[in-house]
Amino acid sequence: MNTLFIFKLVLVLLLVFILVNLARALWVMVKGEKSAPMSKFLGRRVIFSVLVVVLLLLALGTGIITPNPRPY
Repeated sequence: MNTLFIFKLVLVLLLVFILVNLARALWVMVKGEKSAPMSKFLGRRVIFSVLVVVLLLLALGTGIITPNPRPY
């Protein structure tokens, strides 16, 4: 397995985890459950979103991924 495949796999898994936490926060909000606060799930979503951005910036900086060329 090459580095690019592993990087893409990690990004996809993080994005799925972000969506799951967003859905769990919605479920808590709609059902009004008091077992877990909604902010817990929203906080996780924000933290992992920041992690995705940092990973993308690191990958761009190290050359693992390259941006598209300018269209003009």
